[in-house]
Amino acid sequence: MFRGINTINLDAKGRMAMPARYREQLISHCGGHLVVTIDTNNRCLLLYPLQEWEHIERQIESLPSFDPMSQKVKHLLIGHANDLELDGSGRILLPQELRFHAQLEKHVCLIGQGKKLEIWSQDNWAGQRDQWLTESSDGEELPEKLQSLSL
Repeated sequence: MFRGINTINLDAKGRMAMPARYREQLISHCGGHLVVTIDTNNRCLLLYPLQEWEHIERQIESLPSFDPMSQKVKHLLIGHANDLELDGSGRILLPQELRFHAQLEKHVCLIGQGKKLEIWSQDNWAGQRDQWLTESSDGEELPEKLQSLSL
């Protein structure tokens, strides 16, 4: 399970060192085999252990082929999916096209989201986080499912 936030530097080739606290987990859970794709709602990347991605991919593939929204999701998520592998130094190489999409440069944030990780540019993350915090204080009613959540 992935949680927390890590600020990481990308090297000139687009490699990102995975934090030590995730490396052992990734090696034991998926042999260091990962899949990265774009997020369809935000300018960030989604990073999955291979087994988690395969489950999601099967769900996406089972969507109706004549539904335009389903086709859009298939094109974006599966079309941008790239297999990655942790190298001997615990790094992954993020594809240039995906780095461009997510506006990743030198400083990135790795955000734990349970079964997956999100990769954000540090600036985009700060802006989105601040927007979410502002929106949550605008007096908007919480959905019923969230009202029963106790923190």
